[in-house]
Amino acid sequence: MLARITDFSIRARVIVAIGWIVIILAGVVTSSDLNSRLTTSLTVPNSESAIAEQILNSEFSENSESLITITYKFGTIPKAEIELLKSQTSRVVSDISGLSIVEQRAIGGTLFTIASSAKVLPVAALDIEPLRDTLKENGLGISQVSGPPAIYADVKPILGSDLARGQIIAIIAALALLILTLGFSLSAFLPFIFAAASIALTLSILDLLSHYFLMVLYLPSVVELIGFGLAIDYSLLILHRYRSEAALNPELKKPDWIAKTLQTAGRTVLISSLTITLALSTLLFIPVPFIRSLGMGGVLVPISSALATLTLVPALLALFGERLSQSYKFHGLLRLGTAPGPMILRFAAQIVRAPKRIFFGTLTLLILFALPIMAMQVTPSSLTSLPSELESARAISAISTQVGEGVITPIVVLGEIESASLGNLSSISQDRLTLASQISQLPGVLTVAQGDRAPYINQSGSYFRIFVFSKSSLGSAETRDLVKQLRERYLPESELGKYMNFYVGGAPAQGVDLISMILKHLPFIAMGLILLIYLVLLRTFKSILLPLKAIVLGAISLAASLGLLVLFMKYGIAKALFGTYQLDQIEIWALVFLVAILFGVSMDYEIFIVSRMREAWLRGEDNASAISEGFVRTLGVVTAAAAIFIAAVSGFIFGHFAGLQELGLGLTLAVLIDATLVRALLLPSAMVLLGKWNWWLPK
Repeated sequence: MLARITDFSIRARVIVAIGWIVIILAGVVTSSDLNSRLTTSLTVPNSESAIAEQILNSEFSENSESLITITYKFGTIPKAEIELLKSQTSRVVSDISGLSIVEQRAIGGTLFTIASSAKVLPVAALDIEPLRDTLKENGLGISQVSGPPAIYADVKPILGSDLARGQIIAIIAALALLILTLGFSLSAFLPFIFAAASIALTLSILDLLSHYFLMVLYLPSVVELIGFGLAIDYSLLILHRYRSEAALNPELKKPDWIAKTLQTAGRTVLISSLTITLALSTLLFIPVPFIRSLGMGGVLVPISSALATLTLVPALLALFGERLSQSYKFHGLLRLGTAPGPMILRFAAQIVRAPKRIFFGTLTLLILFALPIMAMQVTPSSLTSLPSELESARAISAISTQVGEGVITPIVVLGEIESASLGNLSSISQDRLTLASQISQLPGVLTVAQGDRAPYINQSGSYFRIFVFSKSSLGSAETRDLVKQLRERYLPESELGKYMNFYVGGAPAQGVDLISMILKHLPFIAMGLILLIYLVLLRTFKSILLPLKAIVLGAISLAASLGLLVLFMKYGIAKALFGTYQLDQIEIWALVFLVAILFGVSMDYEIFIVSRMREAWLRGEDNASAISEGFVRTLGVVTAAAAIFIAAVSGFIFGHFAGLQELGLGLTLAVLIDATLVRALLLPSAMVLLGKWNWWLPK
């Protein structure tokens, strides 16, 4: 099958190249269309918060993620002037179609106005600039507008500039490293064509899917930079092997070099892309649209890269093969991929001579790196980690200082009155007041908003709601505990609980359900993933122990990477080095995506190296010689690929958003650890220690 595809791509190279050019152009066009349908929704289907959201949509014509907060700092003025401010602000809000006042309260010399929108988040965000302009026109120019729609409106342009800057950093750094690796050669530009093709195909498919599935705001950034890194990895491996075949077999013709390259390195890329696809497919089984959208992008990236490897790469090699195997003046550190340098040979010999010392010394260091993982905390979102120049960020900072971040994202308690109790509304009203008073006395509660008419009661009178404003952010442990207390104790034990159903919603409750759902499903999905990857590697390596060793090393690498991520983010090391935020908690979406992609990438490098070792062993080399040969033949290209991958994703670190900073730093640390300590030390020393058992397969 692989040979037939390669043969077709060589013979129809012009048609294949034109086809991929069309795909690249389509990706450019559809990427802007995709951006118009992105969201930050944390909704968990079939959860209590999702039911609450449905009730808000159907009975109150609102969305919890579309609440807007307007703050106006007035200092010390008479009560009559405060009432006038309230009236002016209310009038401005009513001028914006779809907005209505939920709560107005003056606290500590600041008027807080909470407005709700009937529109979904991306559409509600379009009202932010008109609202700000109208406030200015009515003499309320010092007001600051925040809340999810304002954050969305402010963040989207910054996210675009972050992505553009990250792309520039990645392209410049990757080009420099490719020239250093391959020399002054046209081959240094091939990975960029390969990356453009695979990313464009991925974005085009995601654009189609976005009409039917929720797509998260960060998805294009993640796809483009991760896709770029993987494309560089794969194309560099193919180029390195092609140049080696051309140098070692000058008597063969170009089609034969391409065929041999695709039979070996091409097969390795396919298996590698399969393992990464399997790793990222775990995200599709977590029943959370936010996470699933990342899974869709993550799965499509290696599939698109594999398709480009099978078709575009042989077509380009057939079109420009001689030029791609040549370099001018400077030939690069991987000169034609032939004889390894003496330093690498001495390094490999040392591993063979002292495997125990190297294995246990490296393992000890990795365990030390992993220890900070014990201090890891997770959060559904970090609203406070925003660029300080944004108006929404300044508003959150002011609110946090004066009253607490919970004003931005209140907890919404919804009560469904049973039909038999509708005739006892006066008693229900009194019990509701009592419940609201009890909730307001809780330590973590700033204030409670409720009433006997809209917007607290729906039109039919069968539902009411209470807004609970926490003192802490939606992702804090205090707010999560408050949500749990309301659900498990205060609402069921209240007088109202005897004749009505309660649903706790809003962004804080969605965050609780999100974390709970992920933690509930992740262990089972992880076990299924490990079994699948074991079976794939069992078929690839034809060995019982090699797949098991690969999984164990991958887990060690992952634990060390996450431990260092916690150390860098929580204790300010990353802030001092790179200017990132210093955060106690890791955003759970970034953590889950990191676990999936890191496990896949670690398998990627494992397959690159061990496949070459197995080739030597199949030729009749003994265990030590096979390990040494495979190691010295792949160490250079794996190190170069890792360096370029780091360059590709490092742009995330210098962005403005906590989740992407965590993703970029986690990937950088993980690839650095995996390509050096794990694959350069732990892997070969472990294989030397295993000896003949490496290749054991019962008959």
